[in-house]
Amino acid sequence: MTLADLEVGQRGVIAAVGGEGALRRRLLDMGLTPKTGVMVRKMAPMGDPMEIFLRGYELTLRKEDAARIQILPAPPRES
Repeated sequence: MTLADLEVGQRGVIAAVGGEGALRRRLLDMGLTPKTGVMVRKMAPMGDPMEIFLRGYELTLRKEDAARIQILPAPPRES
């Protein structure tokens, strides 16, 4: 499953960041690192780009870039 597959409100944990060179480095620099929890906050009307929430801030990504990020289902939240 990739980050691009998540729907609004869904959560996940980053398993791996794909891509090569400058793109991969830029994704990692933005905080998209393995074991980081993410949640999809919004989608543009046509589905691209998407806004995600991670590490206390919102980040907007194109679906093409989000498809390079492998996601695991988020563990259940404790009440």
